[in-house]
Amino acid sequence: MHLEGKRILVVGGSRGLGLGMAEAFAARAAKVTVVARNAGSLDEKLSVRTISADATSADATKRIIAETRPDMVVMNAGAEPPMERIDRIGWEAFTANWNVDVKASLHWVQAALTLPMPPGGLVVLVSSGAAVQGSPLSGGYAGAKRAQWFIAKYAEGLSEQLGLGLRFRVIVPRQMFVGTGVGDTGIKAYAAAAGRSIAEQVATWPDMTPRAFGDIVAERISSSGLADAMVYGVRGDTGMTVIE
Repeated sequence: MHLEGKRILVVGGSRGLGLGMAEAFAARAAKVTVVARNAGSLDEKLSVRTISADATSADATKRIIAETRPDMVVMNAGAEPPMERIDRIGWEAFTANWNVDVKASLHWVQAALTLPMPPGGLVVLVSSGAAVQGSPLSGGYAGAKRAQWFIAKYAEGLSEQLGLGLRFRVIVPRQMFVGTGVGDTGIKAYAAAAGRSIAEQVATWPDMTPRAFGDIVAERISSSGLADAMVYGVRGDTGMTVIE
């Protein structure tokens, strides 16, 4: 799936890993549209189109996909998880990521299936390493990020059943990233719990920027179209590897 000229939606692409991927796709001559609540002046900085919208809105999701007819959707939008021990966290905080990350994933997948996207289309849900090993200080975050895997698998099966020719994949960052909302929140909480400084906590993962993450994703999509597996992990020292 060569990216040049491809119409790509990056949902939640105004900062962090979403911005890193938008930059990487744009650098490869893709026609990138960033969907975010506050897209700012990205259109001037990256030569991308921006749409201000709530990623969890079913109506906005359908409207945007119908209008842009993307070849690929990357759903990266998500809430910063409330950080608290399991014995102290309230239900509203515990379900925060279910009401944003999972809800948005469901709506974008549903729009891709029902409008539908053109045959050969690719939908990528960005999950988290918490979906693999858990995250005891972030309430329902790990479960929410794992639920995205099931959504992708169910959608892939339905696409095959209906003959839509769409693929649904999951990308799992296997480390935390400085300069991202979710990453900074997690780094601070886990550093405090371990009695480490922020710098010491960051040093427990390989060095990697959001743009480097985006380049790895873009190169793998270009070379294989993510055709060899459903779920992929990305880490600074190992690049992209198959999880399942």
